[in-house]
Amino acid sequence: MAPVFAHGQLRLYLLALLENGPKHGYELITDLSDRFGGTYRPSAGTIYPRLSRLEEEGLVTRTDEERKSTYALTDAGRAELELRRDELADVEEGIAETVRDRAVHVRDDVRGSMRGLRADLEEQARRARAAATPGHDPAYGRDQDARRARHALWAEADGLVTRFRDDARVELRRAQDRLEPATVDQVRRVLDDARAAVRDALR
Repeated sequence: MAPVFAHGQLRLYLLALLENGPKHGYELITDLSDRFGGTYRPSAGTIYPRLSRLEEEGLVTRTDEERKSTYALTDAGRAELELRRDELADVEEGIAETVRDRAVHVRDDVRGSMRGLRADLEEQARRARAAATPGHDPAYGRDQDARRARHALWAEADGLVTRFRDDARVELRRAQDRLEPATVDQVRRVLDDARAAVRDALR
């Protein structure tokens, strides 16, 4: 997957995020994650060195309070931001394209998982049919074996769906404070694709 920001673009975007007022480093990380619809979240090791560099260049100031550092634009920072408005518009366009690309990757991953699930179900069904074919066992025994095999398949598939649901709810709880309409729309599209893939696999 291509890098999210080209050289120097993250530095510029941090200035843009500070334009509306001072922020903590964690707030800047969260704002970036929200802007990307949760598909990208920069690490502290990515953000804080760049903030330190901006401070050294006199473009931001840092205020330390209760073990938290607040960053704010200086007049020089605002002046640079004004000079680079056209470049900032290009960065915004690049972010929108990145979000679209990453959403496609997420959908492809879900479809790949569904194809794997379908293949597993088909293999288990094949084994169940093979076990249920006429042979030396009495008919009653064959029926019992077939029913047990079908129940085992159902239990396995049900467990997969349950684990998927539980994992998704954990991720949703983690993202609760930074959800945006675009994120919810993306989740809806992914789940719609997953539902359709499961339905096709079970036909």
